[in-house]
Order: sequence, then C-alpha cells, then structure tokens
Amino acid sequence: MIKTPLCELLDIEFPILQGGMAWISDAQLAAAVSNAGGLGIISSMNADENWLRQEIQTAKSLTTKPFGVNVMLMNPHVDKIAQVLIDEKVPVVTTGAGNPGKLMKLWIDAGIKVIPVVPSSGLARYSERAGATAVIAEGGESGGHVGDLATMPLVPQVCDAVSIPVIAAGGIGDGRGIAAALMLGAVGVQLGTRFLVASETNIHENYKDKIIKAKDIDTTLSGRSLGHPVRCLKTTFAKEFLKAENDPLTPKDTLEEFGRGALRIAAQEGDSKKGCFMAGQIAGLIHEKESVNEIIIKLVKETETALNGGIQWVK
Repeated sequence: MIKTPLCELLDIEFPILQGGMAWISDAQLAAAVSNAGGLGIISSMNADENWLRQEIQTAKSLTTKPFGVNVMLMNPHVDKIAQVLIDEKVPVVTTGAGNPGKLMKLWIDAGIKVIPVVPSSGLARYSERAGATAVIAEGGESGGHVGDLATMPLVPQVCDAVSIPVIAAGGIGDGRGIAAALMLGAVGVQLGTRFLVASETNIHENYKDKIIKAKDIDTTLSGRSLGHPVRCLKTTFAKEFLKAENDPLTPKDTLEEFGRGALRIAAQEGDSKKGCFMAGQIAGLIHEKESVNEIIIKLVKETETALNGGIQWVK
C-alpha cells in the first residue's frame, strides 16, 4: 500500500485528502473518507458556527479517525468558526478564499495543523512563513473556484519554493494522476470531483448522473470578469451565464446575482437551468457510482500499478 510522510503527519492510512466542497462535503462524506483511510474534510462554506459545530459532532459520531474542516475565509462568521475548531479539537484545517494569516497563530497555538490551498508558489512561501504544516497546490483543472496555473507546472514549482510538504490538487482522478503528482514532488493529493459520485455523497442524483455522462471537454470557466473564475459543467445555466458575462452591457452586480446560490441549487435540487454543477476536468474519467471505500481502494491499487509499471514502460 502506498505510504508517504503525509500519512504519519496526519495519522492517515493513505495520502489522499477529500476536498472541502461547499454544499457537498458534509459530515457523512468526511467520515466515510476518513474511515476508508484518507482524510475527510467538512466544508464550512458560508454557514455559521452552530451549523459547523453540529457537523463536526456528527462526524465524530461516525468515525474515530482524524478528519478536517475547510474554512472559506470570506465567510462572515469566520472568527466564531475559528473558535469552534479549537473548542472541538479539530486536528486539521484547510483554508481557501482568502488570507489565513490572522487566524494561523490562533489555530497553531491550539495544536491544529493548518494546510492552506494555494494557487501559486508566492502564496505557498507566505503560508510557510506563517507556520503552515503543509500546502495544497491546486491547479486550474479543478472544479469550483480556480487559479490560472495548471497542476503540472504549479506543483513542482511550489515544491521547489517551500520546505514543508506539498499536496497536489486539480486534474487528479485516478491512480495515474496520483502517481504523477508524487513524481512531481507532492507527498499526497486532494480530490474533489472523484468523490461527487460516491454513495455517501449527499447531492442530487442529477448531479451524479451529469458527472458520469461528462466527457473530457464538458467543463467550462465562468466568472473571469468578476475576478473569481469557476470551473463547472456546461449546463444551460453555465451557457446562459457565459452569454451574459460576454455581453459588455451586463453589469457586474447582475452577474453576481445571477450566480448567487447556484451551487446549492445544483447540489440539492439538481436543476441544470438554475444550478451550477461545479466539477473538474477529470469528470470524463468517472464512469460509475461507487462507495467511498471502493473509490479509495481503487485509487490506491491504480497508483501502485502505475508506480510499479513505470520501470517497464521506460527503457
């Protein structure tokens, strides 16, 4: 079975993290991933501290293994959420959508391992100076809010820029991708889209079906003009949003309102006309619905095959 220094660092069996996806990564999914040997992550999204506390306690009732919480730093409740993580003794926090600087010392002093998601080597260096345990270098192939750099050039540059462990994310959907990430210098991976079709993932079946049916060219980027591009499936909603975005007469406020709540609609209602079905470019690699345990065991076996086979393929 594949082992890296990340396994000992986070007390997990396999170097696989599940991404913190808003309206998707709840206690049930996080607990299932942790029980299967990875590190499950609860997304705090825009929720308040009471909702998050309940999710954390639910996860504790479902697993005795470590799990983490993803904190969206633009959340208006972020200060209270930060304290809940300390009170509940959450072992790992991943961060996104903002600068974790003001909260890093608070968490670190409480013994929490902080792992920011970074889209560049500059932000990786900043995170290291602030005391991060590791960083997640996420390429633009991933679903949801993305940066400009692709995973293949981003990961080795981040690995060269910092001395702390680097976890690769974006465009990784099977063992070949995990093996490639390890060869680039990463000590583990974070996957989001791959877990969308898991039986433990509480999203509308329409969402899962769209992932299963997706081809390699079926994602698009929208929201560039707003400064926060989002990768999602090419649905009616996405096409209408892009049409409005490409019209110079469309006010930015109108675009912001257009997209408000669209991920929740996709995840809970499965409505392709009003919902934004966030997904990464690896959606075309996913062909069936499986349990989290089946997904992780398959990923591990595929990674071992890829790593062991390399010497046979290269002469």
